[in-house]
Amino acid sequence: MKRIASEGLIHENVRMENVALGDYVEIGRDSYLSNTSLGDFSYCGERCVFQNTIILKFSNIAQGVRIGATDHPMKRATLHHFTYRSALYGMGDDDAAFFEERASRITTIGHDTWLGHNCIIKPDIRIGHGAIVGSGAVVTKDVPDYAIVVGNPARLLRYRFDAVIREKLLKLSWWDWPYEVLKERLNDFRENMEDFLEKYGGHYA
Repeated sequence: MKRIASEGLIHENVRMENVALGDYVEIGRDSYLSNTSLGDFSYCGERCVFQNTIILKFSNIAQGVRIGATDHPMKRATLHHFTYRSALYGMGDDDAAFFEERASRITTIGHDTWLGHNCIIKPDIRIGHGAIVGSGAVVTKDVPDYAIVVGNPARLLRYRFDAVIREKLLKLSWWDWPYEVLKERLNDFRENMEDFLEKYGGHYA
C-alpha cells in the first residue's frame, strides 16, 4: 500500500481541470474533476466525477460517486447538446451563458463526510459536516450535519449522534487541528466518543 504524502496521491488516468488540492488528498484512478477543490485529507475512490464542487477536509468518498451532476436544458425545445455545445456540430459558437450558469451552481461537501458507492449529489446541494450518504442514494436537497440519508430520492434515516454531541463536535471542529496535533492525539480518536469529548469537548484548539 502506498503511503499518502503531504503532496497527495493521484492515481492513473485522472483528468483535472481548474482543480485545487489540499494536503494528503488521494484521487482514485479514472476519475474526472472540474472546477473543484478538495480539502486536506479528503479522498475518492475510482471512477468518480466531480464538477463545480467544494469538498472540505477529511471527506471519505467511495468509488463511482458523482457530485454536481450537471443538467440538460429542460425548458428548451430540445435537451440536446447542440443548443449549447454548438461548435461541436458546426452550428456556431457555444452558449457561454449556459455554461456560466451551470458553473455557478456549486455543491459543497462538509468536513468528515462519507459518500457511499455510486451515490449522486445534484448541483446546489450542501452535505453537512459528519453526514453519511448511503450507497446509490440520489441527493436532491441539503443534508443536515451528522445525518444519514439513503434512497432515491435521498431521505433522512437518522442522525449519527444526539443533538448535544452534534453541537459539541461542531464547536470542537477537530478537522481544523494542525497535523501535529492530530498525530499526537491519534489514540484518542480511536477511543469511544464519550471519552474523546470528555477530554477535548472544552478545548477548541
